Parts: sequence; C-alpha cells; structure tokens
Amino acid sequence: MSEHLLEGLKAPTFSLPNEQGETVTLDQFLGKHYVVLYFYPRDSTPGCTKEACDFRDAHEEFASLKAVVLGVSTDSERKHQNFIKKNDLPFSLLVDEEGETASSYGAWKKKNMYGKEFWGIERSTFLIAPTGEVVKEWRKVKVPGHVDEIKETLQKVQEGN
Repeated sequence: MSEHLLEGLKAPTFSLPNEQGETVTLDQFLGKHYVVLYFYPRDSTPGCTKEACDFRDAHEEFASLKAVVLGVSTDSERKHQNFIKKNDLPFSLLVDEEGETASSYGAWKKKNMYGKEFWGIERSTFLIAPTGEVVKEWRKVKVPGHVDEIKETLQKVQEGN
C-alpha cells in the first residue's frame, strides 16, 4: 500500500472490538472529543509497552484537553486484557486482527525482520478532531518524546481555535 497522507482529510471510519468485545467506532467520539488513534505492532513488546505506559502517564492531561486515546494492534481481546491489566492502562485497545483499519490509515506495511518479509503495523499515530478531520499524523514513530509531541500539538490546535 502506498503512503497515505491524511492530514486535512476526513479520518477513515472504523468499527472495531475493544478488549472487552465492545464495538468502538470513530463516530461515537465525533462532536465531543479529539481522538488520539495510535497503531502499534504488538502487546507486551518493549517499545509498545513503553509507548502505552507513556500514554497512561499522560492520560489526565489528554482528558483535560478533551482527547480520548485509543490503541490499535492485531492482538486478540485476551492479549489486550492482559496488557491493560499488567500495565494499568486507563484506555481501550482495539482489535484489528486482519489489519483492515491499519490499512485504511496507511499503517499496514510490508516489514522485514531478520531477512523475513511479512505484513504488519508500522507504529503510527493520528490526531483526529471532533469534526472527524485528521489534524496531524505521525509515521514511523519513535517512542521517546512522542506522547509529549502529541500533547503539544493538541494544545496548539486548541489554542488556535
């Protein structure tokens, strides 16, 4: 899949089960909240755990900025439940088993590890306005400092309104 450039466009809609099997849609947040939709490769790996814990530690700040954080990976409900419990995560993790939502955001990529090619999620984050528009996208995310960058962007966007 080619690189998507979504900034300024309507965010692709999604309807995915969370860790409890409840359906979560983008539509349920429109008109009410910003959505920080982050795609990550796998529960309980070092980088993904660090990223999730950074979002956890900033949860109150995101809430005060009227933003909801949602993580998305191909992991199962059960893996998400364990990951949430182990790391005390205060936000939902969505199950995208086939990578269809990741693909619609351009985060489903051919990857290469130890000489083997496979399809998987490239760490990516999207800030979606209450209007449904993608305000900012981050591709090939490096975890250190990423959550702070999202908070700063969110603050600037809200100050500009």
